[in-house]
Amino acid sequence: MEKTTFQKWKEDAAAYKKTCQSILLASQSIRYVGLINEYGRTITGMVSKGTNPLLKSGQIREEFFLISTLLSMRRAHYSAIGNIDFAIFKHNKVTLLLFQKKEGTYYISIDKEITLDSLTKIIDKIKKLI
Repeated sequence: MEKTTFQKWKEDAAAYKKTCQSILLASQSIRYVGLINEYGRTITGMVSKGTNPLLKSGQIREEFFLISTLLSMRRAHYSAIGNIDFAIFKHNKVTLLLFQKKEGTYYISIDKEITLDSLTKIIDKIKKLI
């Protein structure tokens, strides 16, 4: 019996959730891990225990929409400059890592105190997980 589209989507979402859980466990410095689709909608996401979110619900939706729009617009240039390996956004309060994959964009928030050496190790671990 062939699976329905909904059954397939549920299985994929469960697999993405497991991947996000694995990423979250890769470092105690990781605050949030989520997978967003090309429209900025959350497929799955989780906050590490004891972490207070910096953005409110509406702000998060706007942030994810902006990130997905930015990455979608850059896609037109991939043939000239190559695909994105990852992107880092360093803010005063948090560091963001973005990994664009076929299933969507992994959006990862990391504590601001992260060192460059530790960040490099986290990036390497995440690349192995996704």
